[in-house]
Amino acid sequence: MARLEYHSDDSEVAARIRERRGGKLTPLDRMLLHSPAIADGWNSLLGAIRARASLADDVRELAILRVAALNGADYEWNAHEPVARRAGMTLEQTEVLREHAENAGGVLNPGQRAALAYTDAMTRCIEVPDEIFLELRSHFDDQQIVELTATIGTYNLVSRFLVALHVGRSDQGAEADTIDEDGAVA
Repeated sequence: MARLEYHSDDSEVAARIRERRGGKLTPLDRMLLHSPAIADGWNSLLGAIRARASLADDVRELAILRVAALNGADYEWNAHEPVARRAGMTLEQTEVLREHAENAGGVLNPGQRAALAYTDAMTRCIEVPDEIFLELRSHFDDQQIVELTATIGTYNLVSRFLVALHVGRSDQGAEADTIDEDGAVA
C-alpha cells in the first residue's frame, strides 16, 4: 500500500495532467497532487521528455527501463516495457536491460550499448567516466546527449519517488495497474 493516501483533485493542475495523459490520472499523479506546484512542474518536464525531445524513442525507453531495473521500480518497468516494445525494442532487448546488461553486446546496437553504459554510470556512480562519455559522443549529437542525460536524471527521480512512497506497488490491487494511454508512468 502507498505510504500516503492518493489525492483526488479537480484543480487546473490536475486538468493539465489529465490533458497530457488522455483524460486519466495515474497513482503517481494522484500522489504528486499533494503538492500542486511540484505536480505541475513534473507534468511539464515529463511532457517535454516524452513528447517534445528529439531523442529516438527506443533510446529513451532503454534508459527509462534500465533506471527502473537498477532502482527496483517495478511499477515504472511494467508501465514502460510496452512503450519500449512499441518503440521497436524486442523482448530479448528489454530482458537484457532488466537482468543481464553485461550480455547486451549481441542484443543491442552500438548506440544503444553506449546509452546503456551511460545510464548505468549516471545511475550507479553519478560521475561518468571519460571513456563512457566519449563512446556516447560517437553516437549522439549535443542535443541528444542533453536529452538522454535529462531523461536518465528525471527517471531516477521518478523511480525513487515511486519506490520511496510505495506508489503503484503490486500489493495495491487494481490501483497499481492504472497507467496512461500509452502505458507509461510519467
